[in-house]
Amino acid sequence: MQVLRRLPNPEILNISVSVGHGGEACIYAVPSDENLVAKIYHKPTIAYAQKLQAMLANPPANPTANLGHISIAWPQELLEAADGSGQIVGFLMPRIQGMRPIMDFYNPGTRRQHCPLFNYQYLMRTARNLAAAFAALHASRYCIGDVNESNILVSDTALVTLVDTDSFQVPEPLQNFVYRCSVGKPDYTPPELQNKTFADYDRQSHHDAFGLAVLIFQLLMEGTHPFSGIFQGSIEPPPYEGRILSGHFTYSQKKQVPYLPTPISPRWDLLHPSLQELFVRCFEEGHDHPHLRPNAQTWLSALTAVEESLVTCTANPQHLYHNHLDKCPWCERTKRLGGRDPFPSVGAIASKQHLQPRRKSKRRYIPTPRFTQPVGSNSPVYHWQPVSNQPFYHSSSAKKHNSKAYGVIFGLMGVGLLGYLDVMIKFTRPFVSQNPYTQQSLISRKDNQISEPTNLSFKDYSQRGDNAYQQQDYPQAVANFTKAITKNPQYARGYVNLGNARYNLNDFEGALANYNQALKLNPQEVKAYVNRGNAYYMLADYSSDPDKEYKQAIADFNTAISIDKNDAEAYIRRGIVRFEITKYINNSLQEYQKSIADFTQAIKINSSKVEAYFQRGLVRYQIAQYSSNYVGEYKQAIADFTEALKINPQLVKVYLKRGMAYYELSQYGESESDKNQIQAVADLQTAAKISLEGDDMDSYQQALGSICIVVANKCDNVLPKSTLVRQTN
Repeated sequence: MQVLRRLPNPEILNISVSVGHGGEACIYAVPSDENLVAKIYHKPTIAYAQKLQAMLANPPANPTANLGHISIAWPQELLEAADGSGQIVGFLMPRIQGMRPIMDFYNPGTRRQHCPLFNYQYLMRTARNLAAAFAALHASRYCIGDVNESNILVSDTALVTLVDTDSFQVPEPLQNFVYRCSVGKPDYTPPELQNKTFADYDRQSHHDAFGLAVLIFQLLMEGTHPFSGIFQGSIEPPPYEGRILSGHFTYSQKKQVPYLPTPISPRWDLLHPSLQELFVRCFEEGHDHPHLRPNAQTWLSALTAVEESLVTCTANPQHLYHNHLDKCPWCERTKRLGGRDPFPSVGAIASKQHLQPRRKSKRRYIPTPRFTQPVGSNSPVYHWQPVSNQPFYHSSSAKKHNSKAYGVIFGLMGVGLLGYLDVMIKFTRPFVSQNPYTQQSLISRKDNQISEPTNLSFKDYSQRGDNAYQQQDYPQAVANFTKAITKNPQYARGYVNLGNARYNLNDFEGALANYNQALKLNPQEVKAYVNRGNAYYMLADYSSDPDKEYKQAIADFNTAISIDKNDAEAYIRRGIVRFEITKYINNSLQEYQKSIADFTQAIKINSSKVEAYFQRGLVRYQIAQYSSNYVGEYKQAIADFTEALKINPQLVKVYLKRGMAYYELSQYGESESDKNQIQAVADLQTAAKISLEGDDMDSYQQALGSICIVVANKCDNVLPKSTLVRQTN
């Protein structure tokens, strides 16, 4: 592709190497300047051009300019079509390298792997630099709008860069016009904009302030979302957007909310009191009065001040905490988490001890259905493992449980903490030169740098990509598959492999582009159709018209089946999408039956397809909740879950769902009610044991909510009020 660059001198750029792909544009390397990339729109419009011109006319200040760091990846030059028409087709922007998504730092697991010396002071400094970038944008009257974790990159020295800036809300003061941001992520959206069409609203800085506070909370609380918690009701817990809309801040100070903090989250009093006050102002007082939310400059000032109160633990210098506490909370937390240190010592890192499996408890385990808690924005979605969000049964009658059940719950509280693995500049002078930060940079690079041979063959890069993919190192898989394709650009399956790796990084648009290229090279590539359908299915979650993506997904699965009638995976995936569609149509029973037929056909083709049994069981489980023949439907669902476990007895999600099916069946007072109740508890115990042994804390964390439903009906009957938010030292 050729585009025209006019500055500093007219120049035709030949761009061909894609380094990123989205729904609206593709990003290319600039051959003549390795510090720039070109973003080219798929369908350039006059509105895009005008918005970019407004951005170029009024760039925001860069708060880290004195460090030579770019905090906001702002457009730098416009690019025109090479045909001389003058049409604006894209722009040049800085190429950001050597940085990782912010979630890799607030998530303890990825932080431990990629930047193990990134301690609590680093996290605070990241929050400060993030607030500084927000403040700079707001000072120039810009709003981010779509605040979320995927558009924020962080360096190993706590510097921050905001990307995807052309999606920001941009004012045009001369024409008194605003180019709105039409997208947003519910987890970071303030209550007044929940369930709204974003394109209909001018964003304000206090809207951004809500998302900023969520990100700061996640940085300082080990990835915990401020609205996550154990639901105390006996019905299906609302997703994050419902909690935000209702103002149910889990750590609320002035009103009762139906949630308890999860036991594996850091304690509320870990935060400095002045930061606690700001979070309450944002999420509680700001719920009804958005202008009361702390702005970015307020956060910047507060974080600057409280960083001065950090003290160093005498047992582990990597443990820093605020001086309002009388003992190190990280040492205490390490003990409570079965020896897993959130901030391992330099010695532990040098000996690789921080990467060793946690110490496994020999005590009894109790568990969780995966579906009682919303799946966090940072939860990985693995290929062929779609996230299900099936509703819980709403019990119409409460059973009396005997007192032994309460012992089970209290046992859970103790074991849950031990089973944990992971859950989750001062303004003008960020830490980049002081020794600990320099050491961090050197150690992390030394640990991660492996000298790679140059000029490997296509086969070598493909094998390296396969190895990285199997180890779930998807960024490395992308890098190697990309190099393999450059060696053999006509190999269709190579694009499928690259697409699969990008899919697992949640880069669904990039995956889609790779599958499209594979099908251009080989229109009979069945897996490209199946996987492309999978990508469309995932993109429906981000679409204003999900029905469109679902139809595209089914069309791809249909094509795959027409090419190969024995592709069981295509039937499974089509069945999953048909099941999902039932949420949007009136005649759901017909789609349920079509879905069951797809899973049944997959089983006929390959009786070892565990996912087919599981998904068919999910559909039957759903039907049971609305059917007059509920006993028969529950039993069929249980039979499918049982077949799945015969094939793979280690599947946590199947034990969780079968346990809930047994429990719900027991509520109807059938002759085997007690037996079903016992089996439900047994399944949940098994699920907990497996999830803890596999360090699947997402499943285990959600267990608390489920066990409250299954064993004691309501969490507030068994969880002491002292575990609520008003904890003091």
